[in-house]
Amino acid sequence: MSFKSIVRELKELKDGIGSMSRRGVEGKHWRSRTRSFVAPDVATCVPTEQGQWANLPPELLLDIVRRVEESETAWPARTVVVFCASVCRSWRDITKEIVKTPEECGRLTFPISLKQPGPRDAPIQCFIKRDRTTSTYRLYFGLTPSENENDKLLLAAKKIRRATSTDFVISLVADDFSRASNTCVGKLRSNFLGTKFTIYDSQPPNGAAVHHVSRQSRRFGSNQVSPKLPAYNYSIATVSYELNVLRTRGPRRMNCVMHSIPVSSIQEGGTAPTPTSFPPCLDERSSVAPTMKEKEPVIPFSSPNITFSSTLTPNTEAALVLKNKSPRWHEQLQCWCLNFKGRVTVASVKNFQLVAAVDPSVDLPAAEQEKVILQFGKIGKDIFTMDYRYPLSAFQAFAICLSSFDTKPACE
Repeated sequence: MSFKSIVRELKELKDGIGSMSRRGVEGKHWRSRTRSFVAPDVATCVPTEQGQWANLPPELLLDIVRRVEESETAWPARTVVVFCASVCRSWRDITKEIVKTPEECGRLTFPISLKQPGPRDAPIQCFIKRDRTTSTYRLYFGLTPSENENDKLLLAAKKIRRATSTDFVISLVADDFSRASNTCVGKLRSNFLGTKFTIYDSQPPNGAAVHHVSRQSRRFGSNQVSPKLPAYNYSIATVSYELNVLRTRGPRRMNCVMHSIPVSSIQEGGTAPTPTSFPPCLDERSSVAPTMKEKEPVIPFSSPNITFSSTLTPNTEAALVLKNKSPRWHEQLQCWCLNFKGRVTVASVKNFQLVAAVDPSVDLPAAEQEKVILQFGKIGKDIFTMDYRYPLSAFQAFAICLSSFDTKPACE
């Protein structure tokens, strides 16, 4: 019997045990979505019973999981590695020990991989599907959509228009965008003109200086807000588009200030923040909500004007700034062109490539300055490619690309 067959049987056994021990929606949530991540590191607050497979000798268990991890390198076969982590607690610990971050191995395995920086050598290639009728955007892993539509779903976002802004709520699944759910990983919010966007993360990045925003209800005091809602959003990046009212300066111009990524991360020996797990429970995150007196004015819900900084490290470094690579004018085609190396086939104002915008005083090789960190472009009516690499994560790259979908009449 192959290792794959063994692990699948173990997964079936685990599902049988889990159905007896888990209660409510959370227990059924991950098992009902076969094309989404199974998330042992997201739902760690749910108790898991230890079965007979937990009694395997550690040396044998380590060898089994290592062989499975080395043999299954791409999705959908990579789900077997996730199944190993879903058997029981001891299997999960061993699997998470063996599985490396995307920066080290170039693979996406657990949901937390979407919050970790991509590989340094070659980009991770994905594509985005837009659904105009539901205003949703889905990020899939792979070069192009498959014929059987059995693509690996990474992230999904829903566009919500408001009176003075536009929100993109980002989730791990395609049918649950509630901010009270533990599948909600962040959001993107625009200003009134659609020229400036702020990326919010549901958890603070490790070792970074961030701003967190109080989330209080507009109509209720802090003691009336549902304890299931996260207490804070963490501002990790700002995306700005230059105004082009006269429409005389060519394509869109944008820059991204990555508050959670220091500029030293792209230098030799530098590192980017790499979270290792999601917050254990939403209830624990909501326990740090600030209290208010009854006679004090109520803070608006997710108000961008009520912010206060929370320094997580004693020494705050300069933030990494990304700028769009300037296209060249093609005389024969009479259009602006960029070299996407075959990944973009349709001309669109949304197409862009981002490179590091570094100060001349920073000692950075010319090759690193020209290295494309994120590229996004159109290949079909509602299909776009997204390729990202270190120091960006899939979540950060997806949020930046979502900003391109919002209407910007003052920038084109």
